[in-house]
Amino acid sequence: MFGGAAYALIEVIFRGFTHFSMFIAGGACFCILIKLAESDRLTFFGKCLAGGAAICAVEFVAGCIVNLWLRLGVWDYTRYGYHIWGQVCLRYFVIWCALSGAVIWCHGFAVRRGLLKPLQRERERVD
Repeated sequence: MFGGAAYALIEVIFRGFTHFSMFIAGGACFCILIKLAESDRLTFFGKCLAGGAAICAVEFVAGCIVNLWLRLGVWDYTRYGYHIWGQVCLRYFVIWCALSGAVIWCHGFAVRRGLLKPLQRERERVD
């Protein structure tokens, strides 16, 4: 819920509008970013790249459904270079990497301060 609401709010701030599909995509991306944040297998930079790639993958699937299949025209990146079918582009990949870094850093900060409990450690106790 938080990730979906945050993503929709970011879109409203920067684009002036959003679409309900972006709430769903944002929530999915946030869940992926939290899993990446708690991973010990990647460096911070690797997590940022993986986060950017994951967001692009979610955005591509969502775009293929809402823009190409349903023809809702929620976004179109054809005006930007290095795009794939107008659904994802290099420019936004870089932005998603930076946004991933911010989310991953904030999650780590909150865990270190005791404001959040990491999900991985909770599961280890249950198993």
